[in-house]
Amino acid sequence: MKTGAYRAPVLFAVRNALLGRSIGQLNTPPLTAKDCQVNISVILHPLLNTLVWLLPLMLVWTLLRTRLFKGWFGERLVRLRAHFRLDRQVYRRLHDVTLITPDGTTQIDHVFVSPFGIFVLETKHMKGWIFGGEKQAQWTQLIYKKRFAFQNPNRQNYKHLKALQAALGIGPDFVHSVIVFVGPSTFKTRMPANVTRGGGWVHYIKSFQQTVFSEAQVTAMLQTLQAGRLAPTLATRREHVQRLKQRDDPSASRQCPRCGSALVVRTYNGGPRSGQQFWGCSTFPKCRTVQPISPGS
Repeated sequence: MKTGAYRAPVLFAVRNALLGRSIGQLNTPPLTAKDCQVNISVILHPLLNTLVWLLPLMLVWTLLRTRLFKGWFGERLVRLRAHFRLDRQVYRRLHDVTLITPDGTTQIDHVFVSPFGIFVLETKHMKGWIFGGEKQAQWTQLIYKKRFAFQNPNRQNYKHLKALQAALGIGPDFVHSVIVFVGPSTFKTRMPANVTRGGGWVHYIKSFQQTVFSEAQVTAMLQTLQAGRLAPTLATRREHVQRLKQRDDPSASRQCPRCGSALVVRTYNGGPRSGQQFWGCSTFPKCRTVQPISPGS
């Protein structure tokens, strides 16, 4: 028997088997282009239907995991709690406050101005175990046996407190730092009273019951902050981030806010900060302006 004569019935049988037909149906007409189109559409139709909802779902999932969204969500959660749990007539609030400082700008998540004082909130959206102490410069985040260091939030918020004191002309006793951790985190060390999780910051703020400002003073301070803040826009935030990058870059040139001379990088030669670098005025000792290399936001 010739090889071609043997191969033809076999191929014909395989073709019919793929089409769900029995080998006995040997008189079936050959496949046409229309048959192929129908079979391809049967395969592609459910696949395309799946992609229609799967691709948007993947995009949303990716967005939810970004650092930008987590920060935005944490701040919105604080606003929501404030709306329901703090009397708006007593605790006047400003969100996303960017103020001009001698070395650039500083951005504050939330400010509550009340007769009981001014409360400055710094939100941290973090997960895992959190270790830290009041006087420690660096705290630790532990996630699945991986450790990540981050700046003590109270130190980060200190610059915000000083900016508000300067803008309002008030002393440090009337401005209070409040740190709010949102997200699935757990404190594994004893935290300062002003470092809270979830809605604990509301209880901390309400624990201040002594009146230190009159209603007229509260209104005046609120108006001062509204007039002095930069517009809470995306452009303002981008410019603030750019200033932070420039301020933290030792190679970037900058000007002394006091005398206008150039600032240069210097190094402490003694004391507890020995070896650390800082920005110092080039006219020292005539001008003694000092700025940290990385002062936070």
